[in-house]
Amino acid sequence: MLPRELERVIQLTATHHRWRREESINLIASENVMSPLAEAVYGTDLMSRYAEGRPYKRYYQGTKYVDELEILTMDLMNRLTSSKYCDVRPISGTIANAAVFRVLAEPGEQAAIAPVQAGAHVSHTKFGTLGALGIRQVELPYDRERMNVDIEGARKVIEKVKPKFVVLGGSLYLFPHPAKEIAEAAHSVGARLVYDAAHVYGLIVGGVWSNPLEEGADFLTASTHKTFPGPQGGVLFTNDESLYKPVSHTIFPWFLSNHHLHRLPSTAVTALEMLEFGRQYAFQVTKNAKALASALVSMGFKVVGENQGYTMSHQVAVDVTSQGGGARCAKTLEEANIIVNKNLLPEDPPEKVSDPSGLRLGVQEMTRYGMREGDMEELASLFKELLIDRKDPAMVKSKVLELRKSFLSVKYTFDVKLPDTLTPLLNMT
Repeated sequence: MLPRELERVIQLTATHHRWRREESINLIASENVMSPLAEAVYGTDLMSRYAEGRPYKRYYQGTKYVDELEILTMDLMNRLTSSKYCDVRPISGTIANAAVFRVLAEPGEQAAIAPVQAGAHVSHTKFGTLGALGIRQVELPYDRERMNVDIEGARKVIEKVKPKFVVLGGSLYLFPHPAKEIAEAAHSVGARLVYDAAHVYGLIVGGVWSNPLEEGADFLTASTHKTFPGPQGGVLFTNDESLYKPVSHTIFPWFLSNHHLHRLPSTAVTALEMLEFGRQYAFQVTKNAKALASALVSMGFKVVGENQGYTMSHQVAVDVTSQGGGARCAKTLEEANIIVNKNLLPEDPPEKVSDPSGLRLGVQEMTRYGMREGDMEELASLFKELLIDRKDPAMVKSKVLELRKSFLSVKYTFDVKLPDTLTPLLNMT
């Protein structure tokens, strides 16, 4: 007889899996779903092993296949990104940022970051990784009209402060930050530009978002599980070998020991999928985001960024102050199996973090399940029923379940028959 706790663990895991994969509409902007093939190679013996150090320079034996796999994965990611140097060992985008920040500045030195209103991630700030490393934060000015970095104001700050590096990229991220202009300003004072593309990396390699490395960025850091639909993890890129070497030496042992080897084949599979299908996928993501924004407006919602066309990314930001605020709306939507996150909007004060004005929606995962523009209109209608018409979430939930039945298999992937030894571990229904 199984221990009661073991039965509960299995039950909870299976129930969660079924709920998120078959019964809910996931619009969390920082999540995605891997293909069956990527999940299959994720659940292998690699998840139990260590490979401290770099390929062919390990501190453990038993890594001969890992070394080859890691080199292959980096080669594929460089091909995808049009970069020369890559490191796939960071286990998160934040760890990738930390490794770069630590090399570019010493404690007590200064870094200039995108304004928080323009979406800067907490790892860029004095409250996160930057502060933990003892690097002083200088915030660039905000252009309220463009919802972006104020280019002329940023130039003046950079010229005055002469920071060691500048960070662009964001978390609530609707429009590209001005990498070319800020790179020129940074380089004029001997600073480096770090572009955190955690949210938009899949859009970059899909060709719908400009590549910051081609616009002068010295480093591109990213997550591998947002618009890039791979396993949770981080990655960094550069075209400068003199910068790559110290950062690569910093990742281990400063910020991690083992780098979760089962990520490697899944990342490689996803890179191959994006090389083959990435452009088609990324274009559909951005079309879906624009369609969702327009549909929400037609239903009576206030969508942020109207004067700029609402969004150029996978994200849509909605001001739900009139519907009771972000916390209430996110909870109501979840009761109907629509998963979103409450989010501070640019005009919100920091103290509103627990009950902000907005919702942040991301269409990348449901796009991977095959949703298109017409389906975004149906989603907007469900939002109206729940948040404007105040219908019973239990009633709307039945519509969500019915809608999801048409979107159960992952698209934009290879049609491969998997060996019996590589069946996904969580094939639970």
